[in-house]
Amino acid sequence: MSFINYASREINCKIVYYGPGLGGKTTNLQYIYEKTNPTAKGKMISLATETERTLFFDFLPLALGEIRGFKVRFHLYTVPGQVFYDASRKLILKGVDGIVFVADSQIERMDANMESLDNMKINLQEQSYDLAKIPYVMQYNKRDLPNAAMLEELKKVLNPNGVPDFEAVATVGTGVFETLKTVSKLVLVELRKGK
Repeated sequence: MSFINYASREINCKIVYYGPGLGGKTTNLQYIYEKTNPTAKGKMISLATETERTLFFDFLPLALGEIRGFKVRFHLYTVPGQVFYDASRKLILKGVDGIVFVADSQIERMDANMESLDNMKINLQEQSYDLAKIPYVMQYNKRDLPNAAMLEELKKVLNPNGVPDFEAVATVGTGVFETLKTVSKLVLVELRKGK
């Protein structure tokens, strides 16, 4: 649910990067932050406790233009990867406008991917969100590793509905901006519908 700031003439949209622990959510955000024009972004904030970490920052992509005279500012968030931080995950999903699910391509991480995906769906349902109506993309990260699962298998198990999906190697930026651009465009399409 985007937030409109009439004083600054901005529409603020929240994109959440969800997925299993150590799958690449933080690496995605760090890469985006590093490569974004300093004048178009806020500070990266890391909310870290002894056992969990959440990152977020906002940026104003100048190339996207305006909607009804308002600039669109995106706020990017990661959720803690481990499922036992469920309360934090639920809180971060509140007011979400778009979701990137970052799957870890390693074969031995398939159970963790499925557990995190199921957890995301449950948390969205508990807050009366319908995943089919939220801009949503899938990223298969760590495609450069020798133990990466076959792409067809990842798609079959993690993306049976065929949402837009991308292969990525977040450490070097492969697929990172393609993923972000697609989820951002899907969010803008929803905004233009007048939601």
